[in-house]
Amino acid sequence: MGGSRRQKNKHVAAPAFGALLDASPDALLAVSSEGTIKLANAAAARLFGYTRDELIGSNHWLLLSEGFRNETVHLREHLRAQPGEPLPPREVYGLHRDGTEFPAEMAGSLLDDGALQLLLVSVRSTGHRREADADLREAMSLLTATLESTADGILVISSTGKVAGLNDQFLKMWGIPPEHMDAASEDPAMSVVLSQVNDPEAFLARIAEVTDNPAAESHDVVDLADGRTFERYSRPQKVGNRIVGRVWSFRDVTPRREAQEQAQQAMRDLAAQAEQLRTLAFQDPLTGLANRAVFNEALAGALLEPRLKSVDVLLIDLDDFKEVNDVLGHQAGDDMLVEVARRLRGCTPTADVVARLGGDEFVVLLTACPDVEATAACIVRCLNVPVWIEGTMLRPSLSLGLASIGKEALVPSELLREADIAMYAAKAAGKNRFLRFHPDMMTALVQRTELEAALQLAVARGEISVDLQPIVSPRMGRVVKFEALARWDRDGSRIPPSVFIPMAERSGLINEIGTEVMAQGLTRVAAWLSEDPSRSLSVNVSGVQLQAPDFDERVLQLAEASGVAAYQLVLEVTESVFFDADCHVIGQLGSLRKAGAKVALDDFGTGYSSLGRLQDLPVDIVKIDKTFVSMVRTGSERLPILSSMINMAHSLGLTVTAEGIETREQANYLIRLECDSLQGYLFSHPEPGHRFEHALTNARQALDTLAGP
Repeated sequence: MGGSRRQKNKHVAAPAFGALLDASPDALLAVSSEGTIKLANAAAARLFGYTRDELIGSNHWLLLSEGFRNETVHLREHLRAQPGEPLPPREVYGLHRDGTEFPAEMAGSLLDDGALQLLLVSVRSTGHRREADADLREAMSLLTATLESTADGILVISSTGKVAGLNDQFLKMWGIPPEHMDAASEDPAMSVVLSQVNDPEAFLARIAEVTDNPAAESHDVVDLADGRTFERYSRPQKVGNRIVGRVWSFRDVTPRREAQEQAQQAMRDLAAQAEQLRTLAFQDPLTGLANRAVFNEALAGALLEPRLKSVDVLLIDLDDFKEVNDVLGHQAGDDMLVEVARRLRGCTPTADVVARLGGDEFVVLLTACPDVEATAACIVRCLNVPVWIEGTMLRPSLSLGLASIGKEALVPSELLREADIAMYAAKAAGKNRFLRFHPDMMTALVQRTELEAALQLAVARGEISVDLQPIVSPRMGRVVKFEALARWDRDGSRIPPSVFIPMAERSGLINEIGTEVMAQGLTRVAAWLSEDPSRSLSVNVSGVQLQAPDFDERVLQLAEASGVAAYQLVLEVTESVFFDADCHVIGQLGSLRKAGAKVALDDFGTGYSSLGRLQDLPVDIVKIDKTFVSMVRTGSERLPILSSMINMAHSLGLTVTAEGIETREQANYLIRLECDSLQGYLFSHPEPGHRFEHALTNARQALDTLAGP
């Protein structure tokens, strides 16, 4: 590297620039915004098989394979948007004149040519990379000498020893202040360079060697004190057969060197990795617990061992685990599984096997355990302790099924099935508990199957009805809304919604039942709604219903058929409908809101709901779950979570309804917090449609009581 004072203009003069283009081993094309080739160098003619005259004036698309012809558009847009950000070469396929394709990499920079802004494109064939590593090493250093069209640092020295051109990347790589290149001599810039290299003498010796032999080409590696490694390449700059200068190219190959070192280390670690793979064949890779194969083998062996007094299987399934993945992400879900595994090991130190069967399902095998139910209770208690994951406090909940070998011997699959039935019975009983398998559970399973079959005919038989519960506005002192609640009466008994609604969602019957409930509710309150446009009817909507492509149309048709305006309809959804980020669901809710209907977020505060998510959800109303309302006992409590919910919702322009109001103390407490609407047994139980007026009277009387002394 040598030369004297650099010219004021850091770019190469036009003649030098043209010469520089032809000196480049890469194909260089100047392309207009319309895609026309304005300039091409000799390497471009060689690479693509056209003469330079044939290239100039042609559309550059004839040089690129189909599927890569928009790469120049993307390149131009990036350079315009982020002119100072280096852009790595793009992988493309070029098209030779004879129709053959070849792999290449493409880079570029923008050049101003008067009123035109040209894209200077460099194209390099990468077919040589299939050759040996030695050829790859040299080929990687043969980069274009064009100034700003490459990520390499480029310095061009004329035959007189002056700086003929350089790019910004050269200055950035070496940390050379631009003013040093304008100095009267090269000493300031050279001092900066020499202060960084490990071997300054060898660095200068190579410069002297090629300076003494103008036709020589040079390629070596320069190690820097800060740990970086540069490849240095130099070749003569020619105009025809005349040498007019020298091009120096510097490439940072630190990542490649590190990758090579890592690959070498990986080869040394192969034996250790093979041993680790053998271990993983019997181990769950996430939690470190035993896997299903190990558990099955241990259970089969335990059932064959006559001396054991007992064999117990504890099957564990986390409750609502899907919400952790959906709300906080899969990494948070993995973190919770790891923590659950750690706690399981701590609760069962004498277990024969603690295994993860897959997903959020775990199993424990105990033999000769003196008190297996105490162990099961310990597991439920230990796992239900809060844990902080990614800044969020979560409380794991589980359903545990316990099955034990009895007088009659069981095969492993039967014992595991009994534990599975007991686990689902624990979920049905309210979750976060354990239940021991009992033959009655099998009977209950059969009954549940029969019940699901009966639900198929419930609408057709007229067994689905609607109860109405009033919602009051304490500020207005009157009932402003009714909620329509689905009811199923079968053979003279009422099936709880908590039983048949999940069945309906699993089977898809919720669409038919939901339509029936909405139609009945609208019919019952249509006259009441027509008396006051501020009144409305609230209807629960399942996420399954929202998946139907015409759900929004059917809702608006039902409202119109009942003579109810769309703005008097409130659709209550839970936050889980937003977990999958289904654009169709969001679109349906948006369509209904555009028509005037409102969307309420039901059961807010339960599960893994978050106040911070409110601003991202397409809702108008927040319904605070009754579990928070039940914390109010005397009315003198300080419950920041309730005030935070209400204040946050109001700050986002949402109205708030509190459900589960059972006492005057709860009502007055929420009124002081400026809660917009109240709902609960204090005002009225849900009443059948024909007792609609009775529910209104009860609510008015309760409001009058609240307004009294």
